[in-house]
Amino acid sequence: MSGYLVDLGTMDYGAALEIQRDLVAKRARREVPDTLVLAEHPHVITLGRKTSPGNFRPQSIPVFQVERGGDATYHGPGQLVGYPVVMLTDHDVRKHVRNLEETIIQTVGSYGIDGERLDGHPGIWVKGKKLASIGVAVTDWVTYHGFALNVNTDLAYFELIRPCGLDPSTMTSMKKIRGDEVPLEEVKGHIARNWSAVTGTPLAHQRLVGRA
Repeated sequence: MSGYLVDLGTMDYGAALEIQRDLVAKRARREVPDTLVLAEHPHVITLGRKTSPGNFRPQSIPVFQVERGGDATYHGPGQLVGYPVVMLTDHDVRKHVRNLEETIIQTVGSYGIDGERLDGHPGIWVKGKKLASIGVAVTDWVTYHGFALNVNTDLAYFELIRPCGLDPSTMTSMKKIRGDEVPLEEVKGHIARNWSAVTGTPLAHQRLVGRA
């Protein structure tokens, strides 16, 4: 079965979150197929269900408490965020996370970057540095939230928190690893193609029309 690819471009986090929740409701009612949402956000911090007080303090940029797993993290310009809204007919959340990881590994591999998994720490790592974070939520066996891949991200913003409970210096980006700017739109194309291949779901671009 084919799915949708929705590119939100640059959008405030709150608006993108409402779109996710709307798609989750529609997917649960089987009104839409599995959908991969891609976005870039203005500066924002999100707090997952496992955020501990020591990893976050009030900031001058927006903060959202959200449903996903994991701890505090940062989103901002130059970072590609992906929100797969997928019905888990097999109820296998771990497989969904592995699919996300494999999609990112294949994507960064196209740029000569060897991404790795690290047991107990969902996401993608490169020589002990964290390149991509993963945190998902599931409602009625439909997934939302997803991954954040640091493409050209200003890593200084991670100093505002302890990202995923880690020292901020642990975070890295494709730009830092390669030493040059990486075209974000090009990375989006790789992510979409690799997600489609990994999950066996052909994707067709879709514009959002209306809400639930």
